[in-house]
Amino acid sequence: MSVYVLDSNIFIEAHRSNYPLDVATTFWSILKQLAEEDKIISIDKVKDEIDENEDDLKIWIDDNMPDDFFKSTNDQAIVNEYGLMAPWTMTKTNHYQQGAINEFLAFDKADAWLISYCKATNDILVTQEVSNPYQKNRIPIPQPCNYFGVSYCNMIEMFRQLRVTF
Repeated sequence: MSVYVLDSNIFIEAHRSNYPLDVATTFWSILKQLAEEDKIISIDKVKDEIDENEDDLKIWIDDNMPDDFFKSTNDQAIVNEYGLMAPWTMTKTNHYQQGAINEFLAFDKADAWLISYCKATNDILVTQEVSNPYQKNRIPIPQPCNYFGVSYCNMIEMFRQLRVTF
């Protein structure tokens, strides 16, 4: 059974907009429960992005998510998949701006690592990013997912597939 691998925007956008920690407590309880049931996970690079801000979200993550929720990307199969990201991206230099390429390939950014992790594990990437083949200033996660055959969905679709309601 595939696991859902959450992008940092699942946490950050929820916290900052539609599901604030102090209002949407059921939402956050469900995330915690799904994590404890090993239905959702994330990766170390996402944790690093969340930790960039010393805010309530970081505190909630530290206090509520299982110790093994954020998986290491330091696995040879994942690193091998990550190694395929740069050649693919370089074939897109006529489309994407150099800043978009640099951001996507930045070692400390999660996007390419999320795709690599899911490709290596055959898990499902969960992101709020949407496909936009015309975008030039950023590489949206769905574009390389489509190329590399990585399954992805948004958060609401994940909840539907898991039959979660609240």
